[in-house]
Amino acid sequence: MPNADAIRWFKSQFHSQIGAAVQGTPFTLDMLTAIACQETGHIWSVLRNKFDTPEVLALCVGDTLDANGNGGRRAFPRTKADLLAKPNGQQMFDIARQGLVGMAQFIPGFQGAVSNPNKFCRGFGIFQLDLQFFRVDPDYFLEKRYADFGASLAKALEELKSKQRRIGLGDRRTLTDMEMVAVAIAYNTGGFIRSKGLKQGHFDGTRFYGEAVFDFLRLSKTVPVEGVAPALLTPALPGTAPVPPPTPMSALGAFFKVDVRESPLNVRREPVIPSGNEKSNLVATLPDGHVVRAVTGKKQNGFLEVETSLNGALVHGFAFARFLEPAPGETDITVETPSPTPPATGIVAVHMPRRAGTVTKRTVPAGAHSLNESDQPGRRGETAEARRAELAAILDWLAVDKPAHKRYQPRSGFTFCNIYAHDYCHLAGCYLPRVWWSGSAIEALAQGKTVEPLLDKTIDEMRANNLFRWLRNFGLRFGWRQTGTPTKLQMEVNQGAIGLIVARRVNDNNPGHIVAVVPESRDRQARRNPAGEVIAPLQSQAGVTNFRRGTSTAGWWKDAKFAEFAFWLHA
Repeated sequence: MPNADAIRWFKSQFHSQIGAAVQGTPFTLDMLTAIACQETGHIWSVLRNKFDTPEVLALCVGDTLDANGNGGRRAFPRTKADLLAKPNGQQMFDIARQGLVGMAQFIPGFQGAVSNPNKFCRGFGIFQLDLQFFRVDPDYFLEKRYADFGASLAKALEELKSKQRRIGLGDRRTLTDMEMVAVAIAYNTGGFIRSKGLKQGHFDGTRFYGEAVFDFLRLSKTVPVEGVAPALLTPALPGTAPVPPPTPMSALGAFFKVDVRESPLNVRREPVIPSGNEKSNLVATLPDGHVVRAVTGKKQNGFLEVETSLNGALVHGFAFARFLEPAPGETDITVETPSPTPPATGIVAVHMPRRAGTVTKRTVPAGAHSLNESDQPGRRGETAEARRAELAAILDWLAVDKPAHKRYQPRSGFTFCNIYAHDYCHLAGCYLPRVWWSGSAIEALAQGKTVEPLLDKTIDEMRANNLFRWLRNFGLRFGWRQTGTPTKLQMEVNQGAIGLIVARRVNDNNPGHIVAVVPESRDRQARRNPAGEVIAPLQSQAGVTNFRRGTSTAGWWKDAKFAEFAFWLHA
């Protein structure tokens, strides 16, 4: 399948034509690249180094049918006989048959189809227009216009515009990545079911069409070509995921400053306080002095609809107006972005020192040291598929639910979610501290002084409540940023990024909780509502109950025992 080099070839060949054709549409070069990768990338990525571009385009055919039909296909033609019964059907069969024979000479896996003389192709062109359209535009196929990139692109855009309207996205001029892939899924299947998310379209035994297109879209966004800058920067560190920048704000109303003094300000999904669990519609909590911007300026039940950015997360919801003080002197809200690399001087990462030759294992009770077993896995993959596999290997190697791994097993009333989260991040190559500098050590480091890490003197062990504050205070400089919803968090984790949910207890003497959000698989998935929004991400935790993969209780972080929560993301 196409890699970054193959995508660079595609974009170099066709970016000018695509750029001109998508003007006035919400579609992009990267979206069309992703669809081409999924539809015929297995062909052109192989042939690009063997033939000139026109010859490559002529061989972009696929998806075979035969005399007995193709499974449950309902569209025309279901069989060879259906095709032959139409005017010029024999001519079309000959073209479709020869297309299969010609392509199969170079692409593994099609030789078996060629051995059946009744087999023929039903997909034509680099974007694979289906043969069902032979009935309405036979000349497109009979004259082999599909071998012309411009003609194939025009047909694809025509279909994409139609499918955009069909799935309820109207004539919008901008689409999110998820919405682009929803349109692509409809291009493949005819429709889009929100509750199924990306798990729709053709399933190749590993990934659904939607999942593959999303992977290709994100990969394409990191690939530059001459005159076209990449939409996403290539990750600075090996194995990290190409996480997009924070979502920009759109509110244009008056500025306000949070004025609560004693506790964070709740931002709610609706302008009401639910009975029972008052936190059930909580979106985020904002600290005293944080600046927000009004959306409409009209109060509802004493609430004002506001928007802001919090450590990189877009926060949109309703807050009590009486805790918002007008801030006419404010002119902007900074959308913070994480550092691509951790600091090398000043307040730097710290680990518990160890004596030479000692090994910290999963099979012994936890202490302040990080794991350093000889066979521990890591994350170094260059593709989303590789990173997902590596993170799965980390989860299975840590085996948090295995009784023999005493490091994570609850004992004497203590649980070890903090240590497990640290170990997962440590193996994945991102820094979440097991120990951290004391206040006096931080002051000295900030002055450029050298500080020796000494437990209970210059460094202290970190628990979940401490990690909540550490992420808030230091996370951005170590590559972490908040994201606003479980849906966004799960989406990026599925690309091989690292995700955490962390909640701080009301009573700081009681333990908070921190869990890793982990990539979905064919067998284990997040829970979604009918609108397709994630209500329970796929998680991995140590705690009262340890599990490698599970969805736990939906919205557990909104429990009344927690003062505040946050979703954190690391490339």
